[in-house]
Amino acid sequence: MNDAKAVTKYVRISPRKARLAAGLIRGKTVPQATTQLLFSNLRGGRLLKKTLDSAVANAESKNDLRRENLIIKEVRVDEGPTLKRAKPKNRGGRHPILKRTSHFTVIVGEV
Repeated sequence: MNDAKAVTKYVRISPRKARLAAGLIRGKTVPQATTQLLFSNLRGGRLLKKTLDSAVANAESKNDLRRENLIIKEVRVDEGPTLKRAKPKNRGGRHPILKRTSHFTVIVGEV
């Protein structure tokens, strides 16, 4: 198994929004996925590209694989811990604000 993995944790983006970017690159080759993320207008795409580049660098350095021969085997966006904040409301009440975080996992391997 010549798979390389990269994990980015505690990224300050909602998992629901990040999964939109993950869906764009699932199952594609690395050059196609890089181009797709580079030109997508999603914030999650910019953050996911860092994790993809890290996984590719791991594959090149540890397994001596070439970037052109790599395919994305798995892209996972899991939910991280939620930062709980509050906003004051009328008559002394409060309204919760949930600042969600995500964990990205990218696994690349040979075609």
